[in-house]
Amino acid sequence: MTSHSEKQYSSSLPHSVWSADWIRQAEPAAAASLGLSLYALMQRAGAAAYQLARDSYPASSHWLVLCGHGNNGGDGYVVAGLAAAAGIRVTLIACQGARPLPPEAAQARQSWLDGGGEIQPADSRWPNDIDLIIDGLLGTGLGSAPRAPMDALIEAANRTGLPIVALDIPSGLLAQSGAAPGAVIRAAHTLTFIALKPGLLTGQARDWVGQLHQTTLGLSDWLAQQPAPIQRLSAANLSGWLRPRRPCSHKGEHGRLLVVGGDLGFGGAIRMAAEAALRSGAGLVRVLTHTEHLAPLMAARPELMAQRLTDDSLQQALEWADVLVVGPGLGQADWGKNALKILQRSNKPALWDADALNLLAINPEKRQNRVITPHPGEAARLLGCRTAEIESDRLLAARRLVANYGGVVVLKGAGTVIAGEHGEMAIADVGNAGMASGGMGDVLAGIIGGLLAQKLSLYDAACAGCVVHGAAADRVADRQGTRGLLATDLLLEIPHYVNPQLA
Repeated sequence: MTSHSEKQYSSSLPHSVWSADWIRQAEPAAAASLGLSLYALMQRAGAAAYQLARDSYPASSHWLVLCGHGNNGGDGYVVAGLAAAAGIRVTLIACQGARPLPPEAAQARQSWLDGGGEIQPADSRWPNDIDLIIDGLLGTGLGSAPRAPMDALIEAANRTGLPIVALDIPSGLLAQSGAAPGAVIRAAHTLTFIALKPGLLTGQARDWVGQLHQTTLGLSDWLAQQPAPIQRLSAANLSGWLRPRRPCSHKGEHGRLLVVGGDLGFGGAIRMAAEAALRSGAGLVRVLTHTEHLAPLMAARPELMAQRLTDDSLQQALEWADVLVVGPGLGQADWGKNALKILQRSNKPALWDADALNLLAINPEKRQNRVITPHPGEAARLLGCRTAEIESDRLLAARRLVANYGGVVVLKGAGTVIAGEHGEMAIADVGNAGMASGGMGDVLAGIIGGLLAQKLSLYDAACAGCVVHGAAADRVADRQGTRGLLATDLLLEIPHYVNPQLA
């Protein structure tokens, strides 16, 4: 087997993401750049996966290796051969296909047979003493739900409750979108080859991927020369957007933000958005809302400037503000509709959220100086489709929203997608299940608005805001768990991340 000095796999993930189709097409040229055959690259993949499995489960003694009829199966044959050579008992089950195996996978299969290995058919009975499963059934080329007998093998593997190590991607998960149209392997660990694919980071990925690892198979230098179409964002990116403040700076340098919303019964939404903006570093934050919310708002956060929303107060505030946030608690009654009509006359940078988006869906307009932050249901209304269609390809949905509405789109969810008008795209690899609670979107709107007020570009403010939001939630969850996590729990954590030199 070809050796290489680079560590065989890493749990520290890169910040570049490529489409699975591009990686498959580029793989021959990548291998040729190192003078390698595709089979040698497959051997490297199998060796890295074997090492991960041994490192993660050193006491395991009987592995079940599931191989499909493609190169993912070829990787599985390599893993099986290395395990058997190390004295591990291996049961290998393979699915037969209508077409011949790819040449490198056929070579890996023959090597397994030449070494004395046996291949069991898909309907074989599984031994009772297996203690680890290697998933090499379906790779990144899958575009629909797995068919028989793959689906039955996937479901049987999940039923065992045993740890599963997935090769490249859990079988059944779509590599481009993270959609799960049918049966999917529930992996404890996934080792992806060459580069990250978007389907490992967004959509339903977190339900199936387990702990994600990557190996470049020695192609790091080659990969560094390829422009990545998608960026994976984490807290490590924050220092690139948020520099330490000038010692003699004053509040006027850090922006004047106007937040409009809070119809009757929704005063909490406007309060959370406005305080999040302050915590994010906005110099001055003015709130226009219902009279009933003014006293509670001022008592809770006296640093805010709060007034009753009227046509006159809104017009004066628009002249004062540098940036606008509209939508938290806005409602869809005449009160909110009237405010939105006036706000639409302004050309100042703005963020639209919540009911501002529902009203936008009724009267669509395209503009360049706006960030919109829909969740999947709001995105579906904006695009006139079902929520399931949004979730089936979140990256495509974000691009469609940009094309239809302009500006920058933040498509919220597990693996939030950020898309810009010039083709920029990122996935925020932060956040946790505790964020599935009321008010989280209001806090995000305030964070992004606060960063816009500090003169970050629309796209940078959206990216940085999503990372601050998710990382703050992760910090809370690490301390108290995900169940019962509140949106207001994030407010005191935000400064930790908008001052990355302290993080």
